[in-house]
Parts: sequence; C-alpha cells; structure tokens
Amino acid sequence: MTIQRQISIWLIVLAAIIAFMWLFKDIMLPFLAGIVLAYFLDPVADALERMKLPRLAATLIIVLTSALGLVLVMLLIAPMIGDQIGKFAARLPQDVTTLVQLFDAHAPEWLKSALQRTETALPQSATEIATKAAGWIGQLVQSIVSGANVVFNIISLLVITPLVTFYMLNDWDRMVERIDSWLPRDHVETVRGIARDINTAMAGFIRGQGTVCLVLGITYALALIMAGLNFGLLIGLTAGLLSFIPYFGAAVGGILAIATALMQFWPDWMQVLIIAAIFAGGQFIEGNFLSPKLVGRSIGVHPVWLMFALLAFGYLFGFAGVLLAVPMAAAIGVLSRFLLDQYLSSKLYLGTNPRKHKPPTD
Repeated sequence: MTIQRQISIWLIVLAAIIAFMWLFKDIMLPFLAGIVLAYFLDPVADALERMKLPRLAATLIIVLTSALGLVLVMLLIAPMIGDQIGKFAARLPQDVTTLVQLFDAHAPEWLKSALQRTETALPQSATEIATKAAGWIGQLVQSIVSGANVVFNIISLLVITPLVTFYMLNDWDRMVERIDSWLPRDHVETVRGIARDINTAMAGFIRGQGTVCLVLGITYALALIMAGLNFGLLIGLTAGLLSFIPYFGAAVGGILAIATALMQFWPDWMQVLIIAAIFAGGQFIEGNFLSPKLVGRSIGVHPVWLMFALLAFGYLFGFAGVLLAVPMAAAIGVLSRFLLDQYLSSKLYLGTNPRKHKPPTD
C-alpha cells in the first residue's frame, strides 16, 4: 500500500470521527466525562494493582470513593456556591454602579480624557452600564436554565458518567493492548513513540494541571474567606477552575476579587492590597512549585494554542468540546512536531546535498 493511500485512509477515518462527534455532540458529554475521569484515575488503579489488588477491586474502590467524596463536597459546598451566585447576580448592577462612581471620583484626569477620546462607544452613564450588565447576566442564566438538554445532561452526568468511568477504568489496560495490536506492524515503533509523547503531554495537562487547579481553587477560596471578602468562596473556586488556561484564572479571579474588595473595603487600601497579594502569592506558588512538580516544563502546549483549542472545540461541540480541547490540542501539537521533524530530515527540505543544510535548532 502506497504512502498516499495510507494517508487517504487515515484522513477518511479522522473525518468519520469528527462527523460522528458533531452529529452526537448533544449526548457525548457524559461519555467524554467518563473517559476523561478514567484516564485521570488510571495511575491510581495501577498503583492499587501493584499492591496485589485485582483490577476490578481497585476500580470499585476508586469509583465508590470518588463518588462518595463528590457527594459530600456537593452537599457541603454546592448550597453555599448557589447562594453566592444568586447574591452576586442580584448585586451586580449596584456593584457596577459603585465601581463607576469610584472611578469618576478618584481616577486621574489623563485616564478619563484618554477614555473619552477612544473611538469605542462607551455607555453614557453608570446606570446604563449596570442595566446592560444585569441584562447580560439574566440572558446567561435564562439560556442555561431553558436549555432543552439541561435536565438530560444533569441526569446523564450523575448516572451514565460513573458507569462509563467504571467500565473504562476496569478495561483500560486491555483496551490499550488491543489498540496496540491493531497498529501497522511496519510502523508500530513510530506510532508507539508518538503515542507516548501524546500521553506525556495529555497527562501533564489533564492530571497535572487538573491537580494544580484543584489546589489553587481551594487555596484561593480559603485565603479570600479568611480575608473577609464577599463571595470569596465563589471567586476563589472560579479562579482555580479557570487556571486550566495558564494565567487566565489568576487574571479573571484577581480582577473580580480586587473589584469586590474596592466596593467592600474602600477607602481601606490595606485590605485591597491583601486581596491582590493573595493572587500574586498564588501565581508565585503555581509558577515555582506546583506547575514544575505536577505538570512539568516540557509538555509542549503553548497557552495561546490552548486558548484557541478551548474556544474552537467549545464552539463546534459545546461543553463536550471543552473536554476534548486539551487532549486534542496536546495530540495535534505532538503530531505537528513529528511532521516537522520528518520534513526537516527529508529531501524536500535538505535538497540534493544534505550537508549544506542543517535544520534550525530550538
């Protein structure tokens, strides 16, 4: 079989997978969530197996323990988060008005003049800003609540996802072996090498960055609550979850926290600085301790590429696409580097006299 024919077959397979995902994107969320959880928990199952536990017993222990922990967390934290979301949305128009008034009263004249000279059509009053903000929040809540598949997705996440996680986790090693037996024998080592690189990149993000997000979310939430900030639990957990995108979570959480601190503590600048220091300290800990230990420095996924992948896959496949974005971004990155290496060692790049040309090094 020629190289061109092999490439054509793989492109057809890829197109079929994309078409399948797009057609069934509304029901894929619980299955993808189960697969991601199984991949995340597979090292734990392997560790229990090394302790002489059967794979089935290890899977049962992991799934039941995880389900119990999730239920406890939801019972303890979900009511508080729901209450804070409601209060935050209700106070948003008033808070925006307060921020605009603080800006009008204390911002330097040069900044006000610069904003007035911008070509962007700015709202003419704080009331207009508050009204628009309230409208945006209302539309968002309405779109979430009125979605046709909301109830189905919630039920499926609670019922189907644990079952998918159990079966995938129990059969993970056997599935890997079966897929390995399907690889073309002439290229098996090359494909295995690519798969190992993809697994390294995916593990760095899904397992490593997921753990970083969890640690940061808990740390931010506890620190903000201890500092006495309103909505500290909501803002801290939101910042931690959004930290899946490097720097994005700290930026969004920092802006929300500092804005809330200005409204709550003004004119006490010390309290505002404490809130800002919490996020600065969180970034220092993440950059110097958490990410190097849990994620690693050579996962090969650029933050800009990750943000694009999240937006693109989310647009195409909804929330299920968000779950796909990180592993697909890592896989595409590995494949792109492999193809680039093949090109730099080929006659197309080197020409007829390879000694005259050397591929650029990083």
